[in-house]
Order: sequence, then C-alpha cells, then structure tokens
Amino acid sequence: MKSKLLAIGLFLGISCIALAQETNAPKFGKGLFNLVGKDSTFTMKIATRMQFLTVATWDEGADGGLTNPEQNFSLRRARLKFDGFAYSPKLKYKIELALSNRDMSGASEFTSNSPRFFLDAVVMWNFYGNFEFWMGQTKLPGNMERVISSGNLQQVNRSLLNSRFTIDRDQGIQIRHKFNLSEKFHVKEKLAVSQGEGRNITSGNLGGYQHTARLELFPFGDFSAYLGADLKRTPTPKLMLAATFDHNHNAVKTRSNLGTYMVNDIGFYETDINTIFIDAMFKYQGFSFMGEYAHRNAADPLAKNSDGSLTGDEVQVGNGINLQTGYLFPSNWEVSGRFTNIKLDQDITGRNPETQYTLGLSKYIAGHKLKVQSDLSYLSVEGGTNELMGRLQVEVHF
Repeated sequence: MKSKLLAIGLFLGISCIALAQETNAPKFGKGLFNLVGKDSTFTMKIATRMQFLTVATWDEGADGGLTNPEQNFSLRRARLKFDGFAYSPKLKYKIELALSNRDMSGASEFTSNSPRFFLDAVVMWNFYGNFEFWMGQTKLPGNMERVISSGNLQQVNRSLLNSRFTIDRDQGIQIRHKFNLSEKFHVKEKLAVSQGEGRNITSGNLGGYQHTARLELFPFGDFSAYLGADLKRTPTPKLMLAATFDHNHNAVKTRSNLGTYMVNDIGFYETDINTIFIDAMFKYQGFSFMGEYAHRNAADPLAKNSDGSLTGDEVQVGNGINLQTGYLFPSNWEVSGRFTNIKLDQDITGRNPETQYTLGLSKYIAGHKLKVQSDLSYLSVEGGTNELMGRLQVEVHF
C-alpha cells in the first residue's frame, strides 16, 4: 500500500513538471502550474516543497565538558499540495500529502495500520458575508506557532512549547468570521468542533469531542501575522493579539488530541483536558516579535484502571512560555533569538523544568520559498542532562 501511494505521488509530481514545461509555468515559488477549467468553474494550483536537515547534538558531561556529537542527515519534510476552488470561488479546497518518512510516520490500529499520508483535506465555503464553513482534516485554530506553516518559520523548527502543548490537526468542522471595529481595528473569530484524536484516525471516536475557540485582534490593521520574519518590511507598526481555549471532552490521549493513548483494563481512560494559548505577533520595518503562553490542565490527569489503580500514563499538564524575535537586514540575512521555558507538573508527570536558548541565522534567497537556515540551541534541564544542538536546513518550495 505504501509503495503504491508513493508511486502515485511521484507520478503526479513528474506529470506536473511535464505539464508545466508545455504551458506558461508560474513564477518560482508560485506552484508547479496553475490549472483553470475551460468554463472557469474550477482552479487547481499544484505545488511541492522539501526540507533537508542536518542535526548535531552534544550532551554535557558531569565535568561540564561536551560528549562526542551525535549527527544525522534527513529529509525532514517532503510535501505535495493542491489548492484552488471548485464550482465557485466561494468554495475553496486544500489537499496536502506527506511524503517523507517522518511526515507519514505514526501508523497504528487507529489509522487502519496505514501510513498517515494526508496532512490536510479540507473544503472552505464562504456561505455568507464574512462567514466561512470548513469541513475536513486541517489544523485547529490553536497556538500561532503551530498554525504558521513549517515552510514559513523564522527558525529551523518550532519551539519546545509547540512540541509539548500544541493541539495540531484534527478532523471536524470549523466556522470562521471576521469584521472591523473601525477602519483599522480588525477582529477574527474561529470556532471548531473536532473528533479529538488527531489526524488520519479511521476508528474514532473513542472519547468525546474537542471544542476550540480562538479570538484574534488586529488593532492597527490586518497583516501577514502567520509568516515568520518580517520579509515585507512592514512600513507601519502591526500587532496581533490572540487567545485560544480548547476543551477536549473525555480525551483518551496524554496531550489532548496528541500523545499516546491512555489504555486501561476496560479500554481507555477518559478525562476532560483544557488547553489555553495566549499569543502576540508584532512586525515593523524588518523587526519581528512573537510571544506565546500555553497552559494545560485535566479533570484527573492520572490515568486509572476500573479499580482505581494507576496505569502509568498521565496527562502532560503544566505551563510553557516562548519568546522569539528577529531582525531582517536589507541583504535578506536575518538574525533571530528564542527563549523557551517549559514547566510541566513534576508531581504528576515526573518531568523536570526545561529552558532552551536558541540563536538563529537565516538567508532568504527567494523569501520562504528558497532559504537556508541555521541555529544553535542550548537546552538546560533542571536536575537532568543539558544539551547543545546545532542545525542546518535548506528549504525549497516550488
């Protein structure tokens, strides 16, 4: 099954390139080609992207010195994307396939033992005014850093806050709306009801449903908040303030709709899990700042069997903060810095507080579509082993 789907992906990619050679191909970074129906009742843009990553890590020894490095090279991400509209410009769609091993990993009985090829498969219907109805599998309106595409990040990858607290993708429905309080003050509202167990699940719903609400405020006007770095060198100060509340009713995983399943003697342990995000993004003349706060709690975070005995699983409850800033020089080199602090509840999770400091250097050759990024991170674990990590990544997006 896996080899067949890979063959289909390769065939589509080769076909796209061949067709692009026969037609007027778009500008670099705007897709392999843009297809428009003869009667203009549909469009389809086909694009692909790749990330090549090398990582080296050193552990800090008891004497304060560094151990020999562990290093690896990987195809971090490989994606094939389709988007456009069907029948009417008011009915848009997006399909994104994951083709790298790391992208599609996670096969289990809950995915019918199939690789998780689909990242996004969603339709978006502008059914009235500024209202949109979404249905399918896509990102939930969670923390800003997660909603920013991995191809549009300011640094090599997302922070520890995202890896510990994000609510990621799920299957369900969303309602999105926007309005203006004044000529400059814009407001966006996003509501979602989803299955609550993550992407590519075929045998849900095991617990209850997940409910997500997000409010975004743009006091100085709308701008490209969901793009890392200020590549547009925003001429006037722009700010986004946002908050998300997520309630996963009778969740069965340790990190809301992510993590491991909490299996017990009668099936699955269920508990209500709440996650809160508070975000801010600021951009002005090449300078950018992003701040995120995350908090997760649960009605009863310790998973139990029917007799009350502990199973050994626990919900990853706690708090996190992430602060990130950068400045883009006229030469399109950018220097960025990040501070991340994670404090999970030690009594429940047994995990010590973590603090990570990251310094990044990026060269944008064609914006986010062609760039080289590097960063150096120092991870301090209270009562544990500290770590130094260096990364280099190349992003190519057709």
